[in-house]
Amino acid sequence: MTNAEDHALILEQREPQIRLLRLNRPARLNAFTREMVADFNRHLDTLAEDRECRALILTGAGRGFCSGQDVAAADERNRHAPSGLVERMYWQEQFAGMSERIRALPQVVVAAVNGPCVGAGMAIALAADVRIVARSARFLPGAVRLGLTAGESGISYLLPRLIGASRAFEILLTGRPIEADEAERVGLAARLVDDAELLPVAEQWTRSMLANSPFATQHTKRILWENLDAASFRAAIELENRSQILASMTDDYKEATAAFTEKRAARFTGR
Repeated sequence: MTNAEDHALILEQREPQIRLLRLNRPARLNAFTREMVADFNRHLDTLAEDRECRALILTGAGRGFCSGQDVAAADERNRHAPSGLVERMYWQEQFAGMSERIRALPQVVVAAVNGPCVGAGMAIALAADVRIVARSARFLPGAVRLGLTAGESGISYLLPRLIGASRAFEILLTGRPIEADEAERVGLAARLVDDAELLPVAEQWTRSMLANSPFATQHTKRILWENLDAASFRAAIELENRSQILASMTDDYKEATAAFTEKRAARFTGR
């Protein structure tokens, strides 16, 4: 069931509440062109308003998740029509906007990472709420090897919070890859699976999260991200308290307590 398709991105409805966004330039390992970044952001903006959608799975076509910026396209511009400062800053913000949008989505976002996951591709995988990683996966902060900084599209913020500052410093300063087994060992990957099982497992994990009420799922995501930056333990508790009381006022909370007492599955309505 394909809802929207263009040459570089395919958006599918996998189930009534689950969408899959596939990067679709396999011959270029799904490298981002500027046009593809703009389309990616438009898709996310549309999904943010989709009340039927509760989860998004990100993955790449072919043998890679995403090889980052299309370096050949950038080299062509640099040789023949180099961008000025204003244009470069605009597109830098569009690249970074992908990670910002993923984090801000009300939906749960699962990255199903296959093969190379480089630069901006690594950034969008880090911005996802959960990463399911194929054995072929390889995370690589590529920009530092191209004369740029490894801090791009939120990587310098996200990676230390996911795997710890000391390890993140070493990886970002050297530009070395994180292989799939290390990604699982250091907690970057929620689960490591065979390549053939990547999407089935990602969908299974997504369904398990959506078994909870819509309010609980959405606000748990919001609390987790917000409290990564909490000014204090007390500030984190205050946000939790507010969200917990709001949740207790929903019909789904009443249904959940009734279902627990009656030893049956809850039937959530999103109200």
